[in-house]
Amino acid sequence: MKKVFYFLLIVPVFMVGNNACKKKTDKPITKLDTAVYNPTAYHFVNPYDFPYMQFSSANPLTIEGIRLGRMLYYDNIIDKDQSRSCSSCHLQENAFSKPGNIMPHINIGYSSYFLWNGGVSGTLEDAMKFEVEEFFETNVSYLISNADFQYYFFKAFGTKQITSQQVAYALAQFIRTLVSGNSKFDKFMREEVSLTQQEMNGFNLFYSEAADCFHCHGVMLFTDQNFHNTGLDTVFTYENEGRYAVTGNPMDKGKFKTPTLRNIELTGPYMHDGRFNSLEEVIDFYNAPTVMTATLDPIMSKPGHLIGLNLSDYQKQSLIAFLKTLTDTSFTSNTDFANPF
Repeated sequence: MKKVFYFLLIVPVFMVGNNACKKKTDKPITKLDTAVYNPTAYHFVNPYDFPYMQFSSANPLTIEGIRLGRMLYYDNIIDKDQSRSCSSCHLQENAFSKPGNIMPHINIGYSSYFLWNGGVSGTLEDAMKFEVEEFFETNVSYLISNADFQYYFFKAFGTKQITSQQVAYALAQFIRTLVSGNSKFDKFMREEVSLTQQEMNGFNLFYSEAADCFHCHGVMLFTDQNFHNTGLDTVFTYENEGRYAVTGNPMDKGKFKTPTLRNIELTGPYMHDGRFNSLEEVIDFYNAPTVMTATLDPIMSKPGHLIGLNLSDYQKQSLIAFLKTLTDTSFTSNTDFANPF
């Protein structure tokens, strides 16, 4: 009996001694506690013959900033209701657009006006500030309470204080990398491939007065970044008043930003309200007589254009064949742009 009693006495003493080695106040070490701020500069390569892209000295491109921006782009945490993300309306397979009237995120780092009516202007940082603060109404407390995002924000910006400006800056960094400049057309311009006869016919039409596309959709961005009334409407209500909603200038009624034609095959339906379902319908519109209005663009009303382009069926198909050479499959399949989760 003495032996049994002795054994039972030792066991609780051992357990008490083991527990005494632990401190109830100890906290697990997180990635953030050991993180080092040492951002890596990102080397941006401008595509052949593209204009120079403006960068922000306050928001230089880094590997860490772009990675964070990509995460935010695809995460619903950016939305006040956590029900949508940038990628909800900007699908990579549709060249970062969505069927409807969503302007694609293609080469917008070269822009200074954003949205169909140019309602946001300035830098890409300004555009993303609008998205974060007014469109998504981002609640940064969601990010602050997320250990992973705390870590990635620190790696990108070197601070444990997460702000809406940092969210906008990270998104701007990622979206600046969404550059499309490797289509068949680009390879043709670099003398790497040839166009078919029909594509070449379309090329010549595009850059001639016959089709007259090049005035608003010139190389290499295929947008003049300006605003035009191309004769879509004769009555200007809320949905189609265009630039006028921003400037209040009656001469801006019906003017919308020229969309890029890059990857145009993938970004339909077309126009600011998605009224045309196909490229054929778009070309048929320009091929038909134009109705004169006070704000109609001079390009549309110059001699001969009011009666329409009068392109033959073969010419129209040639023009479409050329437009399809602007499809950049390396852009729509680039894993660096894809959902990181």
